[in-house]
Amino acid sequence: MALRIGCAAPPGQAQENKTGSWRVFKPEYDHEKCTSCGMCQLICPEGCVHEHDKKFSPDFDFCKGCGLCAAECPVDAITMHKEEK
Repeated sequence: MALRIGCAAPPGQAQENKTGSWRVFKPEYDHEKCTSCGMCQLICPEGCVHEHDKKFSPDFDFCKGCGLCAAECPVDAITMHKEEK
């Protein structure tokens, strides 16, 4: 399959490319404050926030640390912290 201008990889390749290593900041969820509204899951551009037992958590293999989840959380249950490698 030939790539079009602007494409870095063919469609459907994201699951094979773990991009979490690019992250500088990492979201941390306070599950006590979380109301399980799901806004973090809806806003995540990578689709890496998943729900388990009414608790949301990102898949850090794919999370790039953009901070959109923290910015949109209506109860400030997500904070961004510098990644320690």
